[in-house]
Order: sequence, then C-alpha cells, then structure tokens
Amino acid sequence: MNYKSIFRHYWRFVKEEITVNVVVLFSYGVCAIFTTVIIPLLYKEIIDVVTVVSINGARQIVELLIYLALSIIVVTIGYRVGDYFIIRFQSTAIKKLNDYALQKLDKHSYTFFSNSFTGSLIAKAKRFVDAFDTLHQQFVWNIWIDGIKLLSAITVLWYSSRILGLVFLIWVAVFVVVVKFLIKLQIPKNLKMSESESLNTARFSDVITNIFTIKTFATEKREYEEYQKVTDAEEVNRIIAWKQEAFWTPFVQGVLVNVFQLLMITISCVLWFKGVISPGTIVLVIVYATSVTEIVWGIGRNTIRISRAFTDADEMVKIIDQGLDVKDIDNPLKLEVSKGEIIFDDVTFAYENGNDVFQKLNLHIKPGERIAFVGHSGAGKSTILKLLIRFVDIKSGTIKIDEQDIAKVAQGDLRSQIAYVPQDPSLFHRTLRENIAYAKPDASQDEIIEVAKKAHADEFITGLPDGYESLVGERGVKLSGGERQRVAIARAMLKNSPIIVLDEATSALDSISEAKIQDAFKELIKGKTTIVIAHRLSTIRNMDRIIVFSNGKISEEGTHADLIAKKGTYADLWNSQVGGFIE
Repeated sequence: MNYKSIFRHYWRFVKEEITVNVVVLFSYGVCAIFTTVIIPLLYKEIIDVVTVVSINGARQIVELLIYLALSIIVVTIGYRVGDYFIIRFQSTAIKKLNDYALQKLDKHSYTFFSNSFTGSLIAKAKRFVDAFDTLHQQFVWNIWIDGIKLLSAITVLWYSSRILGLVFLIWVAVFVVVVKFLIKLQIPKNLKMSESESLNTARFSDVITNIFTIKTFATEKREYEEYQKVTDAEEVNRIIAWKQEAFWTPFVQGVLVNVFQLLMITISCVLWFKGVISPGTIVLVIVYATSVTEIVWGIGRNTIRISRAFTDADEMVKIIDQGLDVKDIDNPLKLEVSKGEIIFDDVTFAYENGNDVFQKLNLHIKPGERIAFVGHSGAGKSTILKLLIRFVDIKSGTIKIDEQDIAKVAQGDLRSQIAYVPQDPSLFHRTLRENIAYAKPDASQDEIIEVAKKAHADEFITGLPDGYESLVGERGVKLSGGERQRVAIARAMLKNSPIIVLDEATSALDSISEAKIQDAFKELIKGKTTIVIAHRLSTIRNMDRIIVFSNGKISEEGTHADLIAKKGTYADLWNSQVGGFIE
C-alpha cells in the first residue's frame, strides 16, 4: 500500500484550508489540555483541601470552584469553535474530493472505461472520499486530541510521582507495540474485504444495467445464483476481517487496559500508605486511569478504522496514479480547423497485447470531402475513427488535421472540432431538451426545435406529455433505438463542427425515417468533411469516395459506380445486400 501517495492526494485539500485546520487543532488542543491537566489538578486540590482541616479551607474551595467554572467555560467555547470550523472544512473537502475523483477518472481513456466495471469505479470513488473524512476525523480526535491528553497525563503523573509516571510510560510503549502488531494482521484482511465489496458492487451494477437482456433470456435465476457466489465470497472475507477487528483486537486490548487500571490504582494505594502521595493524587490517578483507559481503547479501535480507511483509499489512488493510455502533452497547441483536411501518414497501430491492426496506413481526406468506410466486421473501420478522435493513440506515424498533428493538441480541443454520431448513442438521464443542447448548453429553444425538426425528432417529442422536458431514462432507455439516434443526430447538428463522423448513424431507423434523415444529412454535411461508416450500402451511394478496408488495409477505393464496375469486395457486398442477404 502506498501511504505516501495517499497522503499526497489528501494533503492538497488540507493545505488549501490550512488556516481553518490550524484553528481546529488549536481549539481542540486547548480543550484537551484543560480537560486532562487543569480540571483534574483542580479536582486533586479540592480533595486535598477538604481532607485537611484548615482556617482558609472555605476560601480556597471557593477559589478552586471559580477556577473550575472558568475552565469548564473555556472547554465549552473551545469545543464549539472547533466543531464549527471542522464542519466547514470537512464539508468543503468532501465536495472538492468528489470533484477531484471525477476529474481524475475523466482523464482516463475510452479503453480504460471499456475494461472497467462502472459500478466498481463508482464504489472506489465513494470510498476514496469517505476514507478522507474518516482519516481527518481520526487524526483530529484520536491522534491530535488523544495524543495531547496522553502526553499531558504522563507529564502530570511524572511530576506527581516518578514511579507512577514511569509505569504509565512503559505501559503506553507496550500498548503501542501490540497495536502495531494487530494492525499488521488487520490490513491484508481489510484489503481482501474491500476487493470483495468492489466486486459485489460491480456485479450488482452489471446485472441492473443489463436487466433487459436478463429478462429477455429468462436468466434471472442463473444471474441470482452467480451473484450469490460473489456475496458468499464477500461474506467469508468480511467475517475474517470483522473477527479480527471486533473480537481478537478488542480482546487483547481489553486485557492490557484492565491490567493497567488495576496496576495503577494498586501502586497508588501502596504509595499513599507509605505517605509518598496525597489522597488527592489517588483521585488524580483514578481519573487518569479511567480517561486513559478510554483513550487507549479508542486509539486501538480507531487505529483499525484508520487502516481500513487507508485500504479503501488505496484502490482509488492506484487508479489516479495509473498511467494514462492517452495523454496530452505539456503545453498543447491550439487546433485551428479552417478546411477540414485529414491525413493519415504511415500510421501503425495495435491494441494492447495484439497484432498490428494497421501497418503504415496512408489516407488523405480532402477538405469538405464526403467519404465512406466499408468492409467486413473487424476490418478496422471503427478503429480508424477511434484513432482520429484519440480514444486510442497510434504506435507510429502521424494523423494531421489541416497540417496540425493531433497528438500535439489537447484531446478536448480535438473533439470539439468533430461531431460524432455513434451506432448506439447513449443519452443522459435528463430531459430531451438538455440532451439535444448538450453540445451547446446556451442554445435557445428555437435552435433546439429547429435541429430536432431537421433530424425528425420533433415529431415524436411533441407527442410526449412533457414534450422537450421529458426525461429519457438512464442511457435513454425510455426511447426506442431509432428515437435515440434521431436525438443524437439533432445534437450533432447543433454542435455544427467542421468535421462530421457518422458511425452507422441510421442503422436503427426504418426506411421511411432513414430517407427523411438522409435529406437532413445533406444539409448537415454541406461544405464539411464527412466520414461515414456504413454496413447498409444504400446510404452511401452518393459519397464522393468509398474506401473498402480488408484486414487493416485499403483494398479498394472510388465512387459507388467505380467500385461496382471493379467487381471486387464492394461489388460482392452490394450484390449480397441487393439480393436480400447481408454477409
């Protein structure tokens, strides 16, 4: 576990509010000194006064009670000041940590998210934030405050009796060593439990996300049984961790604490019999023995909580520190797109642990040219689009837009110049208005309606009870596939980027809707560089150029008429579809 890295990520948020944290520590520190040193010493003095007959006894008692009342007032005010500022700091820090976790996750590539469970990432991010809250509170209350109390108790006892102070010091040292050993036993058990919890969340999320598939295949029972295996494993790891945390650790600590209490009181009584200490000192010892027992018991118990918080934070910190698959260079250049020319120059690419998909691929797309990529599944069509929008990075070569290397510009800047409509668009669980306006949040209602009409989305939106304010459900589940695509097309129209990418953008539409949207596309792509991936070849007959991919290479290119005349791969695909069969 990388404690240094965990501290580094958390410290940045503490440092931003360092003044507030100093006020918190000072306020609580003063309270700890008063409750551990001043007030117990006042109790001792009161006992010593009332056990000895004195002419000034009444006056001394009154003075001591006044000091006691003032001390209680100081403690009350001090704790309230500390409480106010710690609430302010922790609330702000939790907000910033949530923002930070999302920001760091967002920096990872599309490939990273493709290989990760969504539910597991959410669980790790939440535990990362919760762990900070736990660690901060444990530091303030159990390290800072209890540490001051322990040091104060040792100091006062040492001053009252060297023997009592020495016994106390030796016992604390033994206790620290034992707790350290118990923590070493606890941490690996906590790690296993955290991993099991993440797997549980991931599996649960996977089932809920794919509930439609589960129901259509009638596999509820099978999924339930598989999920039970996950929770069974989690239960085993949880019991092992909890037994250590809630049984064995408290048992060992309890023995040490009880021995300490009995030993301190016994030694105090012996010293009193010998006339070494006063009755008030015995009261002081009893007070310290009781309070210190609570402190060290709390330290032992909360040290386990601290170790658990570190293990919870560790999972997310590993993700944050993980190298990025696709990373922007320092000081990236500004991408200026005026023409929309795209050049693939000797591009070589391979997925991780795989063979090369492309080897020295060369492709020139002229400004404003409308091209289509076709070919059998796995030929590399979609991979080219991923390379163009930098979902993945090339192995060698360059990709340029208007003579600018896209590896030298920021990913966000690059993607802002490209309107991408995927085969299976995913919508936010927000209103239709918000989903359409996602590329242009300040768009007016008239602009939204205009693009919706062009994409033939307005005709179904106006039929909904809440119209453009209708919620679409998670990932747009309330809409049909065709409706989702029409919303995605409207969104792309509103973005109005110089480069348009359509990845089977009409695949879920019926023939009538497709014909209407083809008309809308003509306006959308007018004067813009357009790349279309299509399996339905009837939609790309009017492209300026059709490029046929085969095994990561360009096997044919030309217009529809040219490729039909060649009687090659494209002609075979065309004849298969015209004949009613799609190979």
